[in-house]
Amino acid sequence: MKKILIISDSKIGHNFVQRAIDTFAKDNLYYVIQSNAVEFENAPPSRFKFFEFDPTSLYKLSNVLKMEFVQVFIAMKSPMDIEHTIANIRVSKKQLRIIVIDHWTMDLEEHNVVQINTTEILASHLFDYLPNVPVVAQNVGLGEGEIMDVLVPFGSSFVYRHVGVIEQKNWRIVGIYRAGKLILPDDRKMIHPNDQLLLVGEPSVLNSVYRAIKREIGQFPQPFGTNLYLFIDMTKDDLREVVYLVDKAIKVHENFSNRLIIKVCNPSNIALLENIKSRRSESIIVDIDYQQSYIEDVVLQDVKQFDIGLVMVSSFMFEKDKMREILFDANVPILSLSQRSIEKIKDAVIVLNDNKDLEKISTTIFDFSSQMGYNIELLKNEDEESSEQDEIIEHYQNLSAIFSKNIHVNFHNDNPIRKLTKRENFLQCLPFTENILQGKTTTLFSTDIEELYHRLNQYHQLFIPIKI
Repeated sequence: MKKILIISDSKIGHNFVQRAIDTFAKDNLYYVIQSNAVEFENAPPSRFKFFEFDPTSLYKLSNVLKMEFVQVFIAMKSPMDIEHTIANIRVSKKQLRIIVIDHWTMDLEEHNVVQINTTEILASHLFDYLPNVPVVAQNVGLGEGEIMDVLVPFGSSFVYRHVGVIEQKNWRIVGIYRAGKLILPDDRKMIHPNDQLLLVGEPSVLNSVYRAIKREIGQFPQPFGTNLYLFIDMTKDDLREVVYLVDKAIKVHENFSNRLIIKVCNPSNIALLENIKSRRSESIIVDIDYQQSYIEDVVLQDVKQFDIGLVMVSSFMFEKDKMREILFDANVPILSLSQRSIEKIKDAVIVLNDNKDLEKISTTIFDFSSQMGYNIELLKNEDEESSEQDEIIEHYQNLSAIFSKNIHVNFHNDNPIRKLTKRENFLQCLPFTENILQGKTTTLFSTDIEELYHRLNQYHQLFIPIKI
């Protein structure tokens, strides 16, 4: 978590703070010092800390500077106040990077101070309106962030994915810069590490895309959320299995550094409830809903309130049509827990078909499997000739090299469901698409592995959303 200090007593500073509030960035923690307190809308207390005092006071400022900041922004109305504030900062932080809003072309002979000259910026923006003058990239469009340039890191979830399988709704990849050259993308172009992607789209959507591109292995359940969540409904779940369900969720939780929220709805068994409450710890929260609430209200509100990145439910609960619809709307990975042991799982299995969604969920599978210690196995029918499946295998093999995790391609000429039911234990990984929302009766004659997920629900199953 990077700490950023903002010192402001001007309108520009206030607008800067508000934009920081409106721009979602979980990795930043903001400390804001104001001479006179200004109220800001929707400032999350977990990311913004506000102080009211005169920053030219060395004693008061030095107390805040006992923390480690990556940089300081200064937006003040008086050049004299700016100079005194910088001098105060340098008493304790000699090398701290300082960004100053400069209306006066100040002569600051300071190391590691960046002056943002407002006069030059306005003149440059005005220059763009002259005819027959090329427009530089940073000033193209509305200037609201609808054009973005993103470097793809080595372990990104976008590495070695084909452009055509990336769902681009309200945004587009319009250019790929590689080795100093521009590549115009088509559906079959593959994204490589250290590629520079030129993106165009709605600013709010691009912010989400940016986080998805920057997401690297070892961060699950990011970018979906932060915490794990187990949902129990005592009026629907088998009470004989609830204790084992809690044990399995805790066993999954042990592989992650995040919190686990155990949500119990409609509590009807006091002894069972006390057993669950006894599992509380610093990282395990038991939240009991004594009201007879609608399940969709409870789950969807909790996913947002607790910043949930993985929802766990019993396979019995996942079978309910309404529950699947609710979980689909949550747009986070769902781990459906069966009655089998979670500790004896060794393999995460993906049954190949021509569905390119298997590329979209690949990084999540690698990330989850790495943290859980599972091998990855691709199951392919050797009698099927499919260029799409060959591309998917190539994609997974490329990722295995990046993440130093071996994968095994298991060729067979049998019904994959019949083959898998002979196994003792495994985790099946599937894209969470609308196909899975269909009822059993409508899939009696289907051959689609997603529509037939229920044929393997005696095993643990991980359903991964395909939307960014």
